[in-house]
Amino acid sequence: MHKPRSFKKYSALMTAMLLGAAGAQTVDLRILETTDLHTNALGYDYYQDKPTGEFGFEYTATLVKQARGEKRNTLLYDNGDLIQGNPLGDLVARVQPLGAGQLHPMHAAMRVLKYDAGNLGNHEFNYGLPFLQQVLAAAPMPYVSANAYKDDGTGKPGENAFTPYLIQRKVVYDTEGRPYVLNVGVIGLLPPQIVNWDKANLDGKIVTADIVETARKFVPQMKAQGADIVVAIAHSGITADYQPGQENVATELTKVDGIDVVLSGHSHQEFPGPVYKSIPGADITKGTINGKPVVMAGFWGNDLGVVDLRLNYDRRAQRWTVADGQAAIRPIWDKTAKKSLVTPDPRIAQAVKGAHDATLAYVRGKVADLTAPINSYWALVQDDPSVQLVSNAQTAYVKAALANTEYKDLPVLSAAAPFKAGGRGGASYYTDIPAGTLAIKNVADLYVYPNTVQAVLVNGAGVGEWLERAAGQFKQIDPTKTEPQALVDDAFPTYNFDILDGVTYEIDVTQPSRYDSKGQLVNEGAHRIRNLQYQGKPIDQGARFVIATNNYRASGGGSFPGLDGKNIILQAPDETRQALISFFQQQKTVNPTADGNWKLTPIPGATLLYVSSPNAQKSLPAGATLLRTREDGFAEYTIKF
Repeated sequence: MHKPRSFKKYSALMTAMLLGAAGAQTVDLRILETTDLHTNALGYDYYQDKPTGEFGFEYTATLVKQARGEKRNTLLYDNGDLIQGNPLGDLVARVQPLGAGQLHPMHAAMRVLKYDAGNLGNHEFNYGLPFLQQVLAAAPMPYVSANAYKDDGTGKPGENAFTPYLIQRKVVYDTEGRPYVLNVGVIGLLPPQIVNWDKANLDGKIVTADIVETARKFVPQMKAQGADIVVAIAHSGITADYQPGQENVATELTKVDGIDVVLSGHSHQEFPGPVYKSIPGADITKGTINGKPVVMAGFWGNDLGVVDLRLNYDRRAQRWTVADGQAAIRPIWDKTAKKSLVTPDPRIAQAVKGAHDATLAYVRGKVADLTAPINSYWALVQDDPSVQLVSNAQTAYVKAALANTEYKDLPVLSAAAPFKAGGRGGASYYTDIPAGTLAIKNVADLYVYPNTVQAVLVNGAGVGEWLERAAGQFKQIDPTKTEPQALVDDAFPTYNFDILDGVTYEIDVTQPSRYDSKGQLVNEGAHRIRNLQYQGKPIDQGARFVIATNNYRASGGGSFPGLDGKNIILQAPDETRQALISFFQQQKTVNPTADGNWKLTPIPGATLLYVSSPNAQKSLPAGATLLRTREDGFAEYTIKF
């Protein structure tokens, strides 16, 4: 009987035969990346109910077509966070669920471009495993995810939950037009924190492993099985340091032997770009870290990631080597001129027309009447109605849910954060709802994530620490300086700036932050939270409180002290958005006002520099003045006490 050759030997033989006597050959290979599309198939803002050219896969698709036209050998990958992010994603997961075998709208759009593979991000798990498995079963391209494992009860990695990697045989052409077989290894990696962030969906079903250790485990296997090059598709950001179990480790992946290219994501940033100019080993001109090409293509389709490799074949060693590589990003929008750089690919709109039309009908549905406008332009410097309304709904929901339990007599506080407050989302990423009809789209604008309502039990000391962690939103201000000082730390996600309603307090930003960006206690003697009171009296450190929050925070998301999932007393089945809708429907008329339970401690003589939208001028608080409008679309304001 004929014994089949190994995959590696067969591929090497084919390549050698194709090379013949031609000598060493050169192949130019282009790798394209989309990432963090978050169901933005179209350039359409469902919250404002109007088209936009600032984001949308229909624009990115045109860039893909252009990039492919420039190079004969191209590969296209998606890096996750694809199926959640706006009302279209909610519609097909919750409101009008996909039928068996039906393509997800994002996959219907991506099928047009013939993707080579996709990776899973953390938000793929927001709607639960059954929905994800249904989506993947109908997907038009294969998926990889190496560090998610089935939970066999031991809590340790065992059987992979998904295909960890692929070795794809691709026919490529050298610089003289001759064909060769290239075996491209593709491994997928995601943040191990998914088991905490989506604990309700994954507990007892999925366990995760460290990203880097997983790569070190599988990449040698991939090379042994014939991978000529290895592309790591990592739904993970770029940081200067590395600790096992860390969320953002793309930099460390460049140090793993055998990995040739890292496709990064998750952080909604751009690499190469100035944000990462101080990363050790980073060359933001060439788009490399530690000599290897790395790309992070923004979010919502606002950029296309482009990696160009030059491969040489070493006849003596019978293997391909990466002679050179570089990376770049191509934007769809000119931030300075505020205009589109490309026209949308009409095939994408056609592919998702049915889902888009259904989404519009859904988001335009009336919930209640709104007596005054709501916006989040100043939500980081003063108590804000956009956050207050969420807290009111959460408090009402939790009180009703605990009415017949042992916790019924405990005070209920509520934690809510300004999700849409500019930052990485750009100058248009703010809640702005006009008075009149409050529709589904407006509720989704107030609360953009499909989180569920949960409640935790903490003591008075825990309330204080919760607020100290949230107060890391601000930079430290020097009270002796008179020139404007930047107030907000842009690296701190605004979704971690929890406002605790039901207590009163001040935030003294002249003090250093008690916690660092990772939630570690770094300044033990520092306290930014002043005059923390409950019902007009200093809070009792030992008193028990119920705090209404969401599944992300309650399970440890954001690394808040004392929150690890062990003190959860309510795991509601309802999404927070549904709690808001029910609350507003009961009210029938919504009067958006804030109760002013927190403020920044006044700093006489100091001038704070605050960045917001130019539209924030229409609701200037006392002491605030427009300074200038920047080229990136943001506006700078000064605030004096």
